[in-house]
Amino acid sequence: MSVVTFHARGDFKKLNGFFERVLEKVDYGKLNYYGELGVQALQDATPIDTGLASRSWYYTIEHEKGVAKLIFSNSDIEGGCNVAILLQYGHATKNGGWVEGIDYINPALRPIFDELAKDAWKEVIG
Repeated sequence: MSVVTFHARGDFKKLNGFFERVLEKVDYGKLNYYGELGVQALQDATPIDTGLASRSWYYTIEHEKGVAKLIFSNSDIEGGCNVAILLQYGHATKNGGWVEGIDYINPALRPIFDELAKDAWKEVIG
């Protein structure tokens, strides 16, 4: 019976440096493009009653410690609740009933995120 033993010394400076160089190659400006695509996809996919929820989508981009975040939000608040979330997950009614949610956010954004990932990978590998 053989035993294999591994010993490691050092730190992750080289690996961290590699990831920092990868992040430098990603064009964060393209996040605006994908943000606009995502907002349009969400507007098109949002169930329409008055249309306010569909018109209330927006995006923000946050940069922090080598990380960029593309955040989609909806500003349609009724009775202290975000309407987009109520539509997505469902909600109770005043008379004790339940309105089933509709998964419209994930299918709307999936193609946008897939395209963004492919584009980012192309940037990384040159």
